[in-house]
Amino acid sequence: MRTTDMTTFTPLNRLLFFVLVLALALTGSTGLLHAQSIVVMVNGEPITEFDIEQRAKLEVLVSHKQPARQEVIDTLINEKVKIKEGKKYGVAPTSSDVEQSYAQMASRMRLTSDQLTKTLESKGVRAETLKSRMKAEMVWSSLVRGRFKERLQVGEKDVMSAVQAQSGDKLQIEGFEYKMQPVVLIVPRGSPQATVDARRKEAEALRSRIQSCGEANSYFRSMQNGAIREMVTKSSADLPEALRKVLDDTPVGHLTPPEVTKQGIEMVVLCARQQTMIDTPKKREIREKMFVEKYETTSKNYLQEVRKAAMIEYR
Repeated sequence: MRTTDMTTFTPLNRLLFFVLVLALALTGSTGLLHAQSIVVMVNGEPITEFDIEQRAKLEVLVSHKQPARQEVIDTLINEKVKIKEGKKYGVAPTSSDVEQSYAQMASRMRLTSDQLTKTLESKGVRAETLKSRMKAEMVWSSLVRGRFKERLQVGEKDVMSAVQAQSGDKLQIEGFEYKMQPVVLIVPRGSPQATVDARRKEAEALRSRIQSCGEANSYFRSMQNGAIREMVTKSSADLPEALRKVLDDTPVGHLTPPEVTKQGIEMVVLCARQQTMIDTPKKREIREKMFVEKYETTSKNYLQEVRKAAMIEYR
């Protein structure tokens, strides 16, 4: 095969060759330059064409709808001003906080963080695009709930009036209040199934041995590969039906059946179960709805105020 020797080029051919190479290089970088071109400056921070494209893809993935370009830009502007407002009040989640939230989201989807990242990448979305949105939401929720705590409170009389006006249902019904302490027999990640099975047998043995919260605390606090957490109190209305049934079937002072989790073998020691009056599902639903309405109104007004004070420059 014949090779090309630059020494055989005439001056004109050599000039044409370099022009062609330059043209190809510029053509190849046009997409990158376009993607990195600044569209808006928000308080001195840029929003690029790439940011807009990435967020649009994420919105399609989440809502299955193609958002309008200006809608995407407004969302990105809002996030910039939210982050800056958070810094003003010392609300700034660390990268570790964001990663933990990202991992929790993946877990709810029954995925690992790496699997979620790969799923996003298969749709052309960088993980950082989602993490940026999550960070802004974390900042804003903390700001609104912290700064306007009193304004967001829902009065008991307002809830009662709303329940009676809508349905006339009872406000409370009989239920139970549970006092319990979660415990775990730690199993290191990657352990063989034999280790998991051995710890499960150990857990079952403890169920027949432990008969009070005091015994559970004494035993688990002295274990090197076990732990017991602080007491938590929950009502029937706070718990899913399946867990309520487990707790109702467990004698006070005893452990619930073992469950395999990421941490190891987990159980709950039931310290007390007392009959009490709890809010009806309707009352809880109305209270939550009233809170959400207050939150959304307060959030919207606060965001408008912050945006007005921001330096927003379109390029």
